[in-house]
Amino acid sequence: MSIFSYQVPFMDGHARDLSALKGKVLLIVNTASRCSYSRQFSELQQMYEKYREQGLEILAFPCNQFNEKEPGSSAEVAQYCRREFQISFPILEKVEVVGQSIHPLFHYLIEEAPFQGYDLDTEQGQWMDNFVKEKHPQLYQGDGVKWNFTKFLIDRSGNVQGRYETTVAPLEIEPAIQILLKNS
Repeated sequence: MSIFSYQVPFMDGHARDLSALKGKVLLIVNTASRCSYSRQFSELQQMYEKYREQGLEILAFPCNQFNEKEPGSSAEVAQYCRREFQISFPILEKVEVVGQSIHPLFHYLIEEAPFQGYDLDTEQGQWMDNFVKEKHPQLYQGDGVKWNFTKFLIDRSGNVQGRYETTVAPLEIEPAIQILLKNS
């Protein structure tokens, strides 16, 4: 099984098979436009512009489950992100990435790339680890998505190649993306 077995809700209200993206390197991100980590949108856009022609596709899945940092309808979210962050990569319908109503794609991604912890050698990693443990201990348990801007890197065959937590900036993933883009 790969991610190509799943359908995802696009902004036009229709679900589409991810199999249409076979042959592309994907970066799947749960996003929240009002989160302090929304600053990562600029690096995501920068990478999208740089590598789109080589086969990179970024899929943003807005989610309002972490401190309600993605209010509004899916259409409002997309409009806000395009206006405020100049996003041109696909922004999909809002989904849930934890809990009883978790989107099946995220359930699969979590199974394939379990939580490995935050990088405690960094100040941001230490802060995020303490924040989630203290303020949201139910989220810290298990392998689920812990916060906004968790990123999953997928190879051209639909296999999960990496999971990068909130505190990992998109440009830090660039070397891994470059390797996957070179492998055809």
